[in-house]
Amino acid sequence: MNNKTKKKTFNLLKRLFLDYVKKHKFKLTLSIICMVIVAAATAINAWMMQPVLDEIFINKNQTLIILIPIAIIFIAIIKGFASYFQSILMSFIGYKLVADIQNEMFNSAIKFDLAYHSQINSGTIVSRFIADVGALSRGVHNVIINIIKDFLTFIFLIGVMFYHDTKLAFMALLVFPVAIYPIRRIGKRLRKISKNTQIGFGQLTSKLSESFSAIKTIKAFNSENFESNKIEKEIQNIFDLTYKSTKVNSIARPLMEILSGLAIGGIIFIGGSQVILDQTTPGTFFSFLTALLMAYQPVKSLASLNATLQIAMASAERVFEILDQKPLIKEVKVPSDQFINLKSKNNLKISKLSFRYQNSTKFVLKNINLEIFSGERIALVGYSGVGKTTLMNLLPRFFDPSKGEIEISGTDIKKLSFGFLRNYFSMVSQDIVLFDETIKYNICYGAKKYNDNDLKVASKKANCDEFINKLPNSFNELVGENGTRLSGGQKQRIAIARAFIRNSPFLLLDEATSSLDSKSEKKIQDSITKLLSNKTALIIAHRLSTVMDADRIVIMNNGEIIDIGKHKSLMKSSKIYRHLHDLQFKRKDDKKIIKT
Repeated sequence: MNNKTKKKTFNLLKRLFLDYVKKHKFKLTLSIICMVIVAAATAINAWMMQPVLDEIFINKNQTLIILIPIAIIFIAIIKGFASYFQSILMSFIGYKLVADIQNEMFNSAIKFDLAYHSQINSGTIVSRFIADVGALSRGVHNVIINIIKDFLTFIFLIGVMFYHDTKLAFMALLVFPVAIYPIRRIGKRLRKISKNTQIGFGQLTSKLSESFSAIKTIKAFNSENFESNKIEKEIQNIFDLTYKSTKVNSIARPLMEILSGLAIGGIIFIGGSQVILDQTTPGTFFSFLTALLMAYQPVKSLASLNATLQIAMASAERVFEILDQKPLIKEVKVPSDQFINLKSKNNLKISKLSFRYQNSTKFVLKNINLEIFSGERIALVGYSGVGKTTLMNLLPRFFDPSKGEIEISGTDIKKLSFGFLRNYFSMVSQDIVLFDETIKYNICYGAKKYNDNDLKVASKKANCDEFINKLPNSFNELVGENGTRLSGGQKQRIAIARAFIRNSPFLLLDEATSSLDSKSEKKIQDSITKLLSNKTALIIAHRLSTVMDADRIVIMNNGEIIDIGKHKSLMKSSKIYRHLHDLQFKRKDDKKIIKT
């Protein structure tokens, strides 16, 4: 392990101790006291071999044949209790460490910018939550317990050895420096393998989630075997890495066995010779030998401990990557929320706005200037990919403009708190997200204050009540993962009911009727009309029939606003609008002819 890796390992351990372990210092102190008792009891057992052999078996001491067994039983009881309390105390610290890190990771990840979540797949994050934190916990737990317990045991046993024979003790200890170099090399390799293994787990988790969520598509395209082969490759990769890790990790123990065998063989030859020459007693030698044999066990554990530590440190690096990630979009420390009265008229103004995504040189939006007056319904129209949804995503600060600014009632939205700003908007998107909970939970999600009457009124206005009332559990019916038990139209109506109950002054509608058939669309359009009453709205719609009566229609192309007007004027002045109109309404006319 080079100096850079040593320093990184030390810093990671220091951070883990100061941030997560130190807060449990009382339990840690009690646990260390218990470890001292266990280590001392182990050394006393080794030391007692001397009076057992010399006094009982050789000198036939009748008194000690009673006292020594009683002492051994008493020591065993003390050691047992100490081992029990040490175990439960350290388990508490280990499990609490996992809980604290996972809570902190989620609190961090949930606050990341959308840009971060678009760059890293969810499987990688989930893998870090489960696999990495688990490996980190096991490593830290083992390190804290074993490095203290085994080190103390080793020190007490070495003390017994030096007490009996200083010369032999020095000879026995010569083996340990020889083992340090290969053990360090093993740890370095394991750290690299472990990091790749955790990356593999992240990719596997992501692909599994993707496959199960797309099961209908997979079956429709007869791709079961293709997906199985894809997952099999990921599983094989993890198998290869874990098996390689085991092979490397397994080198440490036989290495220590060979070295300890050489040392013990030499000690028996020299110590046995001393007994034959009457230079020491059999009891003294066997007590020394017992201490030596016992001492190698903690040394073997400490040897494998380095491997465990390196695996844990590889996981720690990945965990701290999430904990240390800072959102680029930061909330202002002293917000100006009090300057905006939600009950009064608040215009939204976009000035000289340009935007490009992180790590991209191409501007998605260019020099956008638009003022939306209170109570207005503004429609964004244009071909796919011209920046309509991106512009909408800038309003609640999912992203920040690269240039220019957005103001509500003259106040830059960067000066508003996230809570205030995002409560100011209600968004109904074409990509409806429902949680695997009840209908009530999904409709009321994000609403701070509501009662059952609010829930029923919102559902009725959104035309949800007609299908909710037919369900066995009504509002308490589970919708399934991402609403799989509901139709596309039903999911969109729940999303609209969610906007009703939230009752924000400004509505953002992004293709809100895109998944509906004509019958459902009419009902939803009625719901949206009610929803838009006394609201300001920005509407994205490919179906021009839904926005033809908008106060203003904004035509976008290549990230720019190229025309603004009402339906009639745009039919005359805008080639793009007229082309979109002709495409849609000609298609409808063609369908009518076919039916006729």
